[in-house]
Amino acid sequence: GPQRFHTLSYTDAVAELQKAAASGASSFDFPAPAWGDDLAAEHERWLVDCLFGGHPVFVTDWPAGMKAFYMRENEDGRTVAAMDLLAPKVGELAGGSAREDRLDVLIARAAAAGLDLSSPASDLAWYADLRRFGGVPHAGFGVGFERLVQLATGVDNIRDAIPFPRYPGHADF
Repeated sequence: GPQRFHTLSYTDAVAELQKAAASGASSFDFPAPAWGDDLAAEHERWLVDCLFGGHPVFVTDWPAGMKAFYMRENEDGRTVAAMDLLAPKVGELAGGSAREDRLDVLIARAAAAGLDLSSPASDLAWYADLRRFGGVPHAGFGVGFERLVQLATGVDNIRDAIPFPRYPGHADF
């Protein structure tokens, strides 16, 4: 049948990884993450390959402290409405989030990140003005180009999916 996409919250993903490590079902090179830690590539691969049988999985509701200030805070006050799409063999293929459309929450989250959105003299005042003068609920995402090429072509190493050599001093600016 067609390949299915699965959905798992970050909290549940961490619990599954901890359970697998504790039971000896998987021997990770890096320790299973605690809540609030980022997932290592091997953890992402385990979720896709072992937990979901090689099917893509969306990991949702990430801890607010590890994501950008502009991501919409969930009702629990601990997580944001963000997702990563994990794909077989490549790990994170895409990431996205709902954007914070509540001005007061946006300003508070930015301040917690050390950014000033409330002062008209701030370099980021324009961003707060987008919400102040009529912003609407919206979202955005990005896809990793080399990871998409890697997935589409089946090459094992991401270095083989890079369309041109990259090294220090090569790009003229």
